[in-house]
Amino acid sequence: MNPVFTSEIKSKADAILAKYETKRAPILEVLRLLQEHYGHITLEMEAACAEYLEIPPIDVREVMTFYSLFYSRPKAKTRFHVCRTLTCSLLGGEDLLKYMEQKLGVKTGEKTPDGNFFLETVECLGACEIAPMLQLNDREYVGPLTKEKIDELLNKGRKG
Repeated sequence: MNPVFTSEIKSKADAILAKYETKRAPILEVLRLLQEHYGHITLEMEAACAEYLEIPPIDVREVMTFYSLFYSRPKAKTRFHVCRTLTCSLLGGEDLLKYMEQKLGVKTGEKTPDGNFFLETVECLGACEIAPMLQLNDREYVGPLTKEKIDELLNKGRKG
């Protein structure tokens, strides 16, 4: 057995796999299981997932690079996923993104040196009614964004 798939993880993965007709189908759930356990997914874990599901490693890599909620390195404490699509852009999203870069001292796609913040742009998050918006820490949708709301989020993130 691959060391990535401990007996606990394998047991949970087996339960997930049992719900599907094909081994490839639960790829998202198995990756999420690995990420919840380890905090992020390394190339070794991708290979282990492919081996477990009996699919080519490139299939796992494609999923990892397509979905922004999978992390290939340790996550920052506070993660901002800023929508970059049309509605958010038309309503000032690009200027607010630049404001966030300036306030954090990083460019999009970077983590702050202290590891507390990560800033990235993502495709449509499906919340145009609160545009411009972002997703905070993979769960909470925040919008409509303003400089004041961004300052509040940054202060909250710094306080823990």
